[in-house]
Amino acid sequence: MSASTSVVSDSAYIRARAMETLFERLEHLCEGAIAIDRSGRVVYVNEKYVTAMGLSHESEALGRPIEEVIPNSLMRRVAETGEPIILDIMELGGEQLVVTRMPIEDERGNIIGAIGFVLYDRLEGLKPLLARVAQLESDLRLARRQLSNARSARFTFADYVGKTSGITQAKELAARAARQSVTVLLTGETGTGKEMLAQAIHNASSRAEKPFVSVNVAAVPDTLIESEFFGTAPGAYTGADRKGREGKFRVADGGTLFLDEIGEMPLQLQAKLLRVLQEREIEPLGSDKVSKVDVRVIAATNVDLHKRVSDGAFRADLYYRLNVLSIALPPLRDCLDDLPDICARLLDDISATGDYVGAKITPSALAALARYDWPGNVRELRNILERALILSDSGRLTGDDFARILPVGAETKVAPLARSFGAVVPYAEAEAEFEKHTLEQALAASNGQISEAAKMLRISRATFYKKLAKFGLATGPASV
Repeated sequence: MSASTSVVSDSAYIRARAMETLFERLEHLCEGAIAIDRSGRVVYVNEKYVTAMGLSHESEALGRPIEEVIPNSLMRRVAETGEPIILDIMELGGEQLVVTRMPIEDERGNIIGAIGFVLYDRLEGLKPLLARVAQLESDLRLARRQLSNARSARFTFADYVGKTSGITQAKELAARAARQSVTVLLTGETGTGKEMLAQAIHNASSRAEKPFVSVNVAAVPDTLIESEFFGTAPGAYTGADRKGREGKFRVADGGTLFLDEIGEMPLQLQAKLLRVLQEREIEPLGSDKVSKVDVRVIAATNVDLHKRVSDGAFRADLYYRLNVLSIALPPLRDCLDDLPDICARLLDDISATGDYVGAKITPSALAALARYDWPGNVRELRNILERALILSDSGRLTGDDFARILPVGAETKVAPLARSFGAVVPYAEAEAEFEKHTLEQALAASNGQISEAAKMLRISRATFYKKLAKFGLATGPASV
């Protein structure tokens, strides 16, 4: 026998053994296996499947049509068409099973039957995978909308990060709003992310495929604001476009109109807006015809609208019409526990520009940021982070990087680590105390689970253990 013949023989033998080994291994690992002949009758079933089907012996299944053993089975289709069903979810006895079905061929390639395996008998373990697939599909749909529609919203609820009570409550209310088409009023200081949350509501709603149109009411001149909202008829006034102009309500038809700084809307326009909200129809400037529109309005303000009503600067009826569902966005100074996550999200966004790849923030930097009052909230925080990266040589931000750019004055709070009023703690000692406190917080939040605590702080288990040893922090049994 020549060497080449030996190789071919060995390859054929290995392939045959591989097929046999694969079947034996798959049958052992799976939760059940069953095979049928070309006519759809059961010719084989293993013990696991016999038990799953509630039979006492395999003989109770052999020779019977597959549909009598497994109602609504697709095995016969595989045997008839020769087309495999690689992955499917099948219900049997009230349980949902993950299954695969493949045709069986003879030596000449003719279909002689089919075999099915139950790969998994509990879907709970697959939930993270299924959730990830669903998220990827959602992201893909969003990306497609953004590419095809210039007037699209790019933010989702995942972008509005934080777990403190104020942020959690705002997200829960926003998720409820997304399931309805009610008018929403977002309140909060400037820079708290009102437009981000408005976009997230739009993207989670049934209007997600339609336009998201944003208007800053305060930025539109009073002389143009009516035409900006409701459009103009052809030749409505001298200098107007002879073709007319569509207003923002018409552009947003079917989708969402976000009215930022609604408290700055002139009184004469408020009456028209109220009519649109009530009647769902608009009348362009210079026209005597009304037309229907289907627009969900999300309004936002950083002023006290109720006080404006009392002062006569805002219509009470419009206020109550806008205030169907009010969502208060908390200021950053009330969400300092979320500072690490918010900074990480902002740094990811900044790094996406390609200018600051690998940007990192240290505990000492977070301590410095936590001592500032943030009157400009998250918008100001993003600007400060970007400014610090511009001035940094390494991209690794420390407390020193922010000490020279954060405003100093009445808005800067006394460091919480100071031991007594007026006491000055050396910088290295303050940083060490903050690091120790952070480790203790992570351990408490994770119930002593080292892996979970390390994940929260975005460091490795080994690094976490080293830091525990550094500060002499003991770990209980739950941390192992």
